[in-house]
Amino acid sequence: MSDVVTVSDAGHVRTITLNRPAKKNAINTELAWAVIAAVDAAAKIDDVRVIAITGSGDSFCAGLDLTGRGDYTPLSPQAAQLDDVGWVGNFLLAMRKRCDKPVVAGINGVAVGAGLGLAMAADVRIVARSARLMAGYTRIGGSPDAGLTITLPQAMGYEQGMRFMLENRTVLGDEAVALGMAGEVVDDDQLSARLADYCQQLCEWSPITLRLLKRGMTRAMESTDMEQQLRYEVANIRMAFASEDAKEARHAFLEKRKPVFIGR
Repeated sequence: MSDVVTVSDAGHVRTITLNRPAKKNAINTELAWAVIAAVDAAAKIDDVRVIAITGSGDSFCAGLDLTGRGDYTPLSPQAAQLDDVGWVGNFLLAMRKRCDKPVVAGINGVAVGAGLGLAMAADVRIVARSARLMAGYTRIGGSPDAGLTITLPQAMGYEQGMRFMLENRTVLGDEAVALGMAGEVVDDDQLSARLADYCQQLCEWSPITLRLLKRGMTRAMESTDMEQQLRYEVANIRMAFASEDAKEARHAFLEKRKPVFIGR
């Protein structure tokens, strides 16, 4: 497995760690597919009962790596065909549809864009008090992907999810719990230990119970076809990134200035 992701086992818990700390674990194609492969692999191992996912260094995931290679055409960042959901869709499919084991995210530091989508795809979230959660799509001329049009309304409700994304709000740990984006907030220096302890606690239950419980919960939450919705997200973000406004938004972001939008 690529070194952009590390995997470790403790008892029946497998921890998957995003490992690009110098880039605040920002997502490029290599990291994205490595995370998906790690989740898929853990889902197939009977001895793994609970999966933890977190970030190395001071961040969970800073979203798409805008400093990397690519001009962010309609084919990016998903690198997907029209009939595919790409890696952004596979975050949710891997964790919710292909994996019937509990996935617990330990959100340390920033979780933005697709990084937030990765966190929200988990079944349970424990967040550090100083963590910063933000959608960020309006800032770069995009539209929500990585399953956020599914997971945010589920967690927050429709209006709160809309306001969170429309206003490009940044939410810290305590507010994330108040809004329903996470179930627990802990002091920064306690996150790693609490994540490990919580996952070990879950392992005290029958693995059959855990898997059947998750199957029932995920099935009940699929009020819309998940893959169809993920394809819709990809179609929307392809359209958004094709616009002149999106190009201007990304230039302004990198140049640290306010964008000037023209509506095309």
